Amino acid sequence: QVQLVESGGGLVQAGGSLRLSCAASGRTFSSLTMAWFRQAPGKEREFLARMTRFGGSTYQLDSVKGRFTISRDNAKNIVYLQMNSLKPEDTAVYYCAATPGLGAAYDYWGQGTQVTVSS
Repeated sequence: QVQLVESGGGLVQAGGSLRLSCAASGRTFSSLTMAWFRQAPGKEREFLARMTRFGGSTYQLDSVKGRFTISRDNAKNIVYLQMNSLKPEDTAVYYCAATPGLGAAYDYWGQGTQVTVSS
């Protein structure tokens, strides 16, 4: 089992930045592929980015490329999502997820952290 706890969400003005953190426990963190998703009210969950255990990163949404950056600190068992130039349409609950695989599906999820971007 893997436990994931997100933090760092909050209210920010458009154009601002936030850094989300996701702390993992219960399994060797360096063996996990970690990812970030988000879900806005009334919308389906969207895959944002992932970082494999090999360090490779992938970003899914064109709308976040160049603004969001995923990173991980294997010594601290934390994955981050740095979000810059935030827009009101980035408002959502942000979730981290983990899998022992390469990221086709995710076995473990955090509880989510709310990000609200005001215009």
